[in-house]
Amino acid sequence: MAVETKEPDDHYDVVDYTPYPYNVPAARRRVAQLAADWGCPAVAGDAALLASELITNALLHGCLRERLFRVELFLSGSVLRVAVTDPKGERRPRPRAADPYSDQFGRGLLIVRSLANRWGVEGRTVGKTVWAELNTGAPEQAR
Repeated sequence: MAVETKEPDDHYDVVDYTPYPYNVPAARRRVAQLAADWGCPAVAGDAALLASELITNALLHGCLRERLFRVELFLSGSVLRVAVTDPKGERRPRPRAADPYSDQFGRGLLIVRSLANRWGVEGRTVGKTVWAELNTGAPEQAR
């Protein structure tokens, strides 16, 4: 479901997904395609990887059975924001060091930190939103 924004140069998209692993590649492809369609092909791959990591974290640590998670993509000026909202607000993400020889998990937020220009967590009445921003290299447009 796409939503129109108030600013003519801004772009916004939001989709709610069921908490199943098959939705990770579907959302990742959507983010990459929208970033390219919105004039940001240089960061489409990074945006897709950020979405994939944030969604996987939501599925592993923040989702509840039969409760949807939300993926939002927002482009304003030269900043592209990927945000994932899940229903478990008490489970806040924090980067940790993974054992390179035995840990299968634990690198997602390290990837997010290294790719994103900024990232953070916002509490909600129910759940939380984890977001990451990329500078697109496009000049800020005068408003």
